Amino acid sequence: MGKCVGWSLSCWVLFFIVGVAVVGAAAKVKGTAEEQCDLYTGSWVLDESYPLYQPATCPFIEREFRCIPNGRPDLIYTHYRWQPLACDLLRFNGRDFLERMRGKSIMFVGDSLSRNQWQSLTCLLHSAVPNSNYTQARVGDVSIFTFTEYKVKVMLDRSVYLVDVVKEDIGRVLKLDSIQGSKLWNGIDMLIFNTWHWWNRRGPTQPWDYIQVGDKVMKDMDRMKAFEIALTTWAAWVDANVDPAKVRVFFQGISPSHYNGTLWNEPSAKSCIRETTPVTGSTYPGGLPPAVEVLKRVLSTIKKPVTLLDITTLSLLRKDGHPSIYGLIGAKGMDCSHWCLSGVPDAWNEILYNNIG
Repeated sequence: MGKCVGWSLSCWVLFFIVGVAVVGAAAKVKGTAEEQCDLYTGSWVLDESYPLYQPATCPFIEREFRCIPNGRPDLIYTHYRWQPLACDLLRFNGRDFLERMRGKSIMFVGDSLSRNQWQSLTCLLHSAVPNSNYTQARVGDVSIFTFTEYKVKVMLDRSVYLVDVVKEDIGRVLKLDSIQGSKLWNGIDMLIFNTWHWWNRRGPTQPWDYIQVGDKVMKDMDRMKAFEIALTTWAAWVDANVDPAKVRVFFQGISPSHYNGTLWNEPSAKSCIRETTPVTGSTYPGGLPPAVEVLKRVLSTIKKPVTLLDITTLSLLRKDGHPSIYGLIGAKGMDCSHWCLSGVPDAWNEILYNNIG
């Protein structure tokens, strides 16, 4: 394009075209949640229209997530809404979600953080259609919540490592390259995976005695490396078994814990107890857990489409969202890993809703 000299008609036309382009680009950045934008960079804002449901209206929340009935005195943590910097999230609409998923199945696969998100979703949907019939069942390791009117199944497969733990003559073996449990995932329309919190368990809570990779069996190995090998096994399963025309695959991301106040610039805090407000701003002082880098590296190798629900940073900012002493373990212990319901996992599900298209 040639230079514009003076304010001739051609210059005005050029000025108008450039102006429209700039405004259009700005509108797209600041546009609706249906347009592409970074849903994961933002901050928590107070919104009195939240929470999206009251725990009392969701009778099937498990005790460990039921913080208010367990005696938590503050309520402000329930009134925060996640606000991306460049756009707005569509508010979760349970009826719309059920209509979009009519006749389909949703399965969360992972540990108790998957259970946290699964229970959040069932509460969000139940609160939207409180008079709709539902059934609850358990088949083996799979819990099934069915909205019968919509023929929508919302399921949870407890698989803390995604790969297999097998009882053998030598004891319990964590097989990093075996994923026989995946037979439960076949035929599901939407899969939301998660694993991380069990990878550093040792002592009585460690559910295996040996680790196996190929033909090599050992007492232990670098846990981060083991995590990566297991994720690579899972990634290979996705590439070999998922038909993107029929199945949507998500990964929950790494849900963080809050046991060290120095990471949020509060050195006197030894845990999340008595934390009542989020970290301000969009950046967590302590940075991301190293598991995030490993997860993203493995996800980058998958040929089939997998959507990462990149909830780590927004959850790191919520030092106030955990049960602390108001969960399952009570005053004898401290839970700064799971999340109160209603609470942070509702935002994860709002992001899921904004991703289903």
